[in-house]
Amino acid sequence: MHFPSILFLLTTLTTTIAHPGPHKQTTRAELARRADLSARCSHHASHYNAQRLKRTLHKRQNSTVSLTTSPPYYPTIQNETCVLTPEVTAGPYWWRNSQTLRQDMTENQPGVPLLLDVGVLDMATCEPLENVLVDFWHCNATGKYSSFTQLPADEPIDTILAGLNVMDFEIGRSDIHTDEGTFLRGMWPTDGNGVVEMRSIFPGFYYGRAIHIHIQVHTDWVLRENGTLASGKTVSTGQVFFGEDLEREIMALEPYASVTKVERLTNQFDNTYNNENTGGYNALVSVVPMDGEDVTKGMIGFVTIGVDTEAVESFPV
Repeated sequence: MHFPSILFLLTTLTTTIAHPGPHKQTTRAELARRADLSARCSHHASHYNAQRLKRTLHKRQNSTVSLTTSPPYYPTIQNETCVLTPEVTAGPYWWRNSQTLRQDMTENQPGVPLLLDVGVLDMATCEPLENVLVDFWHCNATGKYSSFTQLPADEPIDTILAGLNVMDFEIGRSDIHTDEGTFLRGMWPTDGNGVVEMRSIFPGFYYGRAIHIHIQVHTDWVLRENGTLASGKTVSTGQVFFGEDLEREIMALEPYASVTKVERLTNQFDNTYNNENTGGYNALVSVVPMDGEDVTKGMIGFVTIGVDTEAVESFPV
């Protein structure tokens, strides 16, 4: 099973009901500049991902779980490239004290295993970026985010904020966290090939949003002794999504299927997804089964992030 494109452009996002907060408009000139960066790097990105996919499949053939390296997987490598921009909202469930340095962020959360293979390209040079910190977070199989587990997953975020008497919410600064949990949050630097792997589970969903994973990339990063991020330059903030056929298949399994009080929003009705999938680009992750046959037993998701190093956002401290 595979899905069309592992490369994506995240353009300007307007505020959505699920992810409030002010966001500046990106000018047409700026979008055109980033599109030009993407076009110049398309060939490099395609080759980069083809090599990563082959290497990953080969590596797992020598492990206890083998993967079939049959040709049908390779056509999933597309030429679209991606530029993640700081204008994309991090969402209300990002919490600096919960983002933790590690490669396995599962913490025994139930769900279908997901290994994210993320490559980072410098769009100025079309070369892989080494030693940039890639930051992930997403909800669990029943729609809950760690550090916010006491907040309902079946209500719109504006209703939740009103109930907390939060009238002027600011992402990362307004404190609405309810606990000290860290599940399904992790960060790790890219290696010499500009690649990082993060082990997780397939996300669930909550009110008003399609299934998604948040990803940030930080340069010049400094960690605290406890492994959380003290400072850095955020050069990309975005969200990635999955194909509808895959989501329908996974959501039929437990514990995903136990969520009955809220209807899953499909990609086509998600404002964030639609803003990210314009001009021929898309934010869909390409997926192959870990065993070469059945994604419900585990999957590898391939994502390439093209970083615009001129679009820098200071990390809030």
